[in-house]
Amino acid sequence: MKLSKRLGTIASFVPDGSRVADIGTDHGYIPIHLVQEGIAKSAIAMDVREGPLLRAQTHIEEAGLKDLVEVRLSDGLLKLEKNQADCVVIAGMGGELIIHILEEGRHLWDSISYWVLSPHSELYKVRKFLIEHEFSIGRETMIKEDGKYYSVMGVTRESSVSEEKNQELGYRYGRDLIKSKDPLLKEYLMKEQIQLGEILKGLQLSGTKNAESRIGELELELKWNKEAQDAMQQTD
Repeated sequence: MKLSKRLGTIASFVPDGSRVADIGTDHGYIPIHLVQEGIAKSAIAMDVREGPLLRAQTHIEEAGLKDLVEVRLSDGLLKLEKNQADCVVIAGMGGELIIHILEEGRHLWDSISYWVLSPHSELYKVRKFLIEHEFSIGRETMIKEDGKYYSVMGVTRESSVSEEKNQELGYRYGRDLIKSKDPLLKEYLMKEQIQLGEILKGLQLSGTKNAESRIGELELELKWNKEAQDAMQQTD
């Protein structure tokens, strides 16, 4: 099955020989691809909605994989039991929802050896949650599709208490993306700098009291943006 660039990148993070649970599977494309390519031994396509599961089931049957890819109605990880999967994929949703799913799935934290996460928003909150709850982001990459930027993280259940001077910068933009001088992160930072600067200029011209607190927030965001760009240059 031919995957989009975003889905293909997510699938590429799954370790060979995994038993995969795909949370919020939608059309079931990732589990189908993983089994077809021999990356996954088996897969469970999970979704909270019946509509997407019916579509996924149709695609699974058309691919002749109904014996290897199970369809399961579940709110996040609630219907996944220990030892039914060793790799969990959670992608295609906001960061707050991913955090909620992880919190509700605490019973699996120590039995899942690998997590592939791709939040569409609130990346700061996701990274911070992971580090504070003794997960380790071992690998992270950024991709651009249809003009939008996406991060994909490979996560393990290992303590990652950092001794880095600036953990906050890692929460905001991704420690590995900064260290590797990821070209898409550079592009994203430059674009963000311009956008924040334009918003800040407009608020400063407005001269309203309501704008004052937002101006402070934007100045802080620009400060972190500059620190990230400086940090990437320092690795040269």
